[in-house]
Amino acid sequence: MKYNSEMNLCSESGYCMPFEDRDDNVELILPYGEQIHPHTGEAFFHHGVDFRTRHYILSALADGKVSGIGSDDRHGLYVNVQYGHYVVKYGHLSSCSASFGQSVTAGAMVGVSSELLHMEVHYGEEEIHPIDFITMLYSNMKTCGRTGATPFPAELVTLDAEISTDYDAYREELEQLMIQYYPAYMEEIRRGSYVVGKHTEQSLRNIFAVSALKDYFFEVLPSLSNPLGVSSKAAPVAAKVQNLLMADFLNYMALKHQVFLSGLSDDEKKK
Repeated sequence: MKYNSEMNLCSESGYCMPFEDRDDNVELILPYGEQIHPHTGEAFFHHGVDFRTRHYILSALADGKVSGIGSDDRHGLYVNVQYGHYVVKYGHLSSCSASFGQSVTAGAMVGVSSELLHMEVHYGEEEIHPIDFITMLYSNMKTCGRTGATPFPAELVTLDAEISTDYDAYREELEQLMIQYYPAYMEEIRRGSYVVGKHTEQSLRNIFAVSALKDYFFEVLPSLSNPLGVSSKAAPVAAKVQNLLMADFLNYMALKHQVFLSGLSDDEKKK
């Protein structure tokens, strides 16, 4: 079944691509349709498309609802999201940040891919080519001008000054932990199954209150990368905030997953 104009998807929140490629070069490694298995050499029909994704955050594509979460031998961990008459399947996930029955809008985080992403699209009972569906999404994005923002874990602000934290020596290790566990961390905070420490919450309140009194905010022209208009003089503030946020993430890792940064002593782990 191929996409036609009568199948156009309507979404009040706009539209979003499945993921944002970091190198601006989306690599399709296995197309839709009749294929030769790369390992066995046997002919088979591929019901979706596979992209090389390298642990990308995956987004909801439009207004929809999570209609299925599971795991199977063929696609590993997967999530299905229903958008009107469409059902889109993300397979080969490293983690899922959505919950069954959850309503989503364009750009909402639904999971994190592994080294590749399998994507299938159905319209009612019929299977359609995923590239036709993605082309329709892209066309709608350009037409309506409303694009869901992908919520990537990011730096606090973009500053000219270098921001140094207590965790600089663990930067690569922290990045890998955040790729794997950050969606679950945010989801557990949202659900209330993990509560940010009172000390962390109060310290953040104090930092922002003092920063406002000292006119650290809106000193330069705000932008998408620096929405508070923070200048380089606020770099120590940014460092304090990042220290608090990273410490809380590591606290979550220790309490919920018994995972610690390498090189920590037993006393540091207890702390």
